[in-house]
This record gives sequence, structure tokens and C-alpha cells, in this order.
Amino acid sequence: MTKILMYSVRDDEQVAIANFAQTHGVQIDSTTAELHGDTVELATGYDGVIIQQHAGINDDGVYTKLAQQGIKQVTSRTAGFDTINVPAAKAAGLTVTNVPAYSPRSVAEMALMQIFRLLRNTPAFDARVRRNDFRWEGLQAREIHSVTVGIIGLGRIGETLAKMLKALDVRVIANDLVERAEMRDVVEYMSKEAVLQQADVISLHVYLDEQSTGLLAKDEFDLMKKGALIVNASRGPVINTADLIEALDAGIIAGAALDTVEGEEHIFNEDLSASGVTDERIKKLLTLENVIITPHVGFFTNIAVQNMVDISLTDVLSIITTGTSAHDL
Repeated sequence: MTKILMYSVRDDEQVAIANFAQTHGVQIDSTTAELHGDTVELATGYDGVIIQQHAGINDDGVYTKLAQQGIKQVTSRTAGFDTINVPAAKAAGLTVTNVPAYSPRSVAEMALMQIFRLLRNTPAFDARVRRNDFRWEGLQAREIHSVTVGIIGLGRIGETLAKMLKALDVRVIANDLVERAEMRDVVEYMSKEAVLQQADVISLHVYLDEQSTGLLAKDEFDLMKKGALIVNASRGPVINTADLIEALDAGIIAGAALDTVEGEEHIFNEDLSASGVTDERIKKLLTLENVIITPHVGFFTNIAVQNMVDISLTDVLSIITTGTSAHDL
């Protein structure tokens, strides 16, 4: 019987995993540990491995060890695959796959909700109400059809968000490496600089790589409209957090909704109620009433979790039996 080990498994994934195992007649075991040098031995005796983790696999020996154990692939059950050193994995003879479209709508809905929240000043109202301060002063909202939203990264998620916004009569401008003709009725394509200069709200939906790391930093914030809003539903390092904090303090940026942030690796999905947050950047962001922090949960819906499990497992079985899958990188 084919045996697959899934790393970093959460309780909410177990039903989908059990259903897949029963349907396909395979043995699927799980661990809450991430895949690193001290946990690679757990994969001994398995035919395939699947990961979903915050910290990168920086020890190239992990990939060599997996190959020596007879494993043919490393599969991330996420769209992002920056935690995997793809060249090192391939050099070890491993196929690398991801799940590029587990549910674009899940993240797009989250981004849309955060755009509404920022435009309606709900974080500031929430903070006031908690202090028994029920005044409206200084918090007049903007209706969404009255603003221009700029999307950087018009892939599956960015496209889904753009169509939602267009249905709400929003002017949507966008920047992407590839300009698709079928999207020209939905968005106005332009340079990144033009998007930053014209948008009232910037929503980020890019993969994390060398090109997108630090995509928004001081120079970019200086280009933006005074009072602009930022939504980051992609990856933390896409924004230079220190520069963002300076822009927020200076009033250049009026608010930010961050579902992902630099330094989240050992914070998000952890209970730090006793110890508190030690990363000074995140500590500062948590004090700001015009900043919304959510712990990287844009993907976390019923449909997305089911698809992440099913698609990643299907890819592993395909590689084991045929040597390739639909999502080879």
C-alpha cells in the first residue's frame, strides 16, 4: 500500500485526509512537525511527503536525505512554495509541486472584506467602542465605488478580487508581469508606479520571490497618495515593515490590513497570550488603531482546506505512479 506522510497537519485537515485515504486506498499518516533536518527521518518508509510550513527548508541535506529514502517529490499544499529551495530539491532528483488554485475566492473575499473595513474605519471605531468612546469625529467613511483600487499581481486571486470590485462599480487598476486581453474589460493595466500614484487602496497578490521581496518600501510609499490604504494578502516580505511603520506614523499611509507580515513565522497560529510578541515590528503594528492584523488566515475556509488536501495528495499519487503531475514546478 502506498504510504504518504503529511507534515504540519492541523486538526481541521484530518477529516479531508481520512476521506482521501479511504477513497484511494492509501495510508496517510500525519505529524504536527515541520520538515527540517531534525524531522526528515520521520519520512523513512514512506513513498511521498507533503508540507505546509512557515519556516524554509534551508538545509539542502534534507532534500538529499528524502531522495535517499526513496521519495520522489516534495509537495507543498499551498500556492506559495518559497519555503522550498526548488533548485536544491531538483538537484537531489525530487519533483516539486504546489497547489496554485486551492480557492482563489477565499483569499479574494478576505481582501475585499479588509478593503471595506479600512474604508469604513472599523478598526478605529472598534478601539473607541472598547474604551466606551462612541463618537464619530474624524472617522467619516468612503463608499467603495468612490475610490480607485490598485491590484499588484493579477493572478488567480487578483483576478477574482478585480471581478468582485468591478461588480461593485469600482475603478480597478492593475500591474502584472503579464497583461491578459480578457481582463482589459475589468481592469486598466499600467505600470507599478502609476498604480501606486493613482490608487486610493493598494491590494497585493503576488508570489514571494526575489523580484517581489521588498516590493513596497520607502520609495514606493513616497509615490502613493497621502492617505492611501494597503491590503497585504500575499506574503509578509513583500512589504518592508519598518518602512511601512514610518509611513503610517507620518500619515502617508492612512491604514493597512495585513494578513501576513515579516517575522510571522513563530507568531502566527501560536498562542502567545502568556508570553506576548517579541518581534518589535509586529509589536508596534499591534498598537496602531489604523492597522488590522490577522494571522495569515485568508486561505482558511472549508473549500480551500478541502482542496489543499485533495489536490496535493492527488499530485503525490500521480508522481509516484507516473513520474509527473499537473502542478510540477
